[in-house]
Amino acid sequence: MAEPTPRRNEPRLRPAPLLFEPAEASADPEHFFDLESIDDPRALLDRATELTQAFRAAADRAMEFQAVAAAQLADPRRFDRLTTADIAERAEWTEDYAKKMVEFGRDLMRGGDHTD
Repeated sequence: MAEPTPRRNEPRLRPAPLLFEPAEASADPEHFFDLESIDDPRALLDRATELTQAFRAAADRAMEFQAVAAAQLADPRRFDRLTTADIAERAEWTEDYAKKMVEFGRDLMRGGDHTD
């Protein structure tokens, strides 16, 4: 898994809406957010770019929540505190990455900027 990419000083992008996909459409492996139905390459590039940005923003945001959760689970004040090895196993990370995520999460909870 890649290491966190800090973006605390950058404005959050407003991702394009990830329109709901009906179950029958998502069951079709060729169907992906209706991109296959766009014939105009300019429109296809625009919509695909919007989706790419939306997925990146969602992944970045989810990773920040992972980091905060890892920091909370490692908090020494918790009676049920987890070790970084336990967190790594639970999240399917390496222990070294779990340590970095705990630190990143602590930094996010303090509201500071994270730099490596």
